[in-house]
Amino acid sequence: MLCAETLRVQAYFDGELDALSAAEIERHREACAECQSLLEGLDQVRTALRQDRYYVTASPALRERILRKLDDESALKGTRSIEARRAKGWPHPFWWGAFTGVGGAAIAAGVAFFLIVPPRSNPVSDDLVSAHVRSLMPDHLIDVVSTDRHTVKPWFAGHTDVSPVVADFAPQGYRLIGGRADYFDHQRVAVVVYQHGSHVINVFSWAADGLGVLTDRTRGGYHLAFWKTGDLVHCAVSDAAWDELLGLTRLLQDLGAHDL
Repeated sequence: MLCAETLRVQAYFDGELDALSAAEIERHREACAECQSLLEGLDQVRTALRQDRYYVTASPALRERILRKLDDESALKGTRSIEARRAKGWPHPFWWGAFTGVGGAAIAAGVAFFLIVPPRSNPVSDDLVSAHVRSLMPDHLIDVVSTDRHTVKPWFAGHTDVSPVVADFAPQGYRLIGGRADYFDHQRVAVVVYQHGSHVINVFSWAADGLGVLTDRTRGGYHLAFWKTGDLVHCAVSDAAWDELLGLTRLLQDLGAHDL
């Protein structure tokens, strides 16, 4: 029988766990010989892969023959293409002149921009999606299992830095199944967990930092809906459809407005 923490131990080794989960695994490994052995084995494999590199280098003569052959093939194809175009009376392709003078400089600059400039991303969004995905791993979705808000909400005291709105919306299709603590942006974040059909919805709550609220967005197939109540920022994350996710956020916003 494999230890139930095997997957999280592998994620810990790869540095994919948040600080709270990493601390849990470090405590677990002290009492679990199987997981300690797994970590040692993974470390040995990583060391071997970094040290043992099996490359076969072609001899200079073989390399020269291959390069010469490629050059000959390229030259032959280019000559045939030009002769065929001239025989049919085709004009030069549009890029013939584009890569000369000002046209070439403009295209080169455009290509360099897309290759050098990385895609825009937001670390908060990335952290939220990562935390949501980690929560779907075995034994990490819920720290306190309950459908009773009077059990879930008090649990956050002492475990997180904030106390979010907690309610069960089972009649509306959003069943409260528990809560947990997570950690990002140097905060102990409160997470209330709902189930909607076959979808898990994590609702993160943390203290506002004065930078405003992000706009709703999609990252890696997961939808993120943001809003603010008082001094707390909230984000609901799920792979549920947008209208289903926003249905829960409206319920929480209405409840939060009444609590202010």
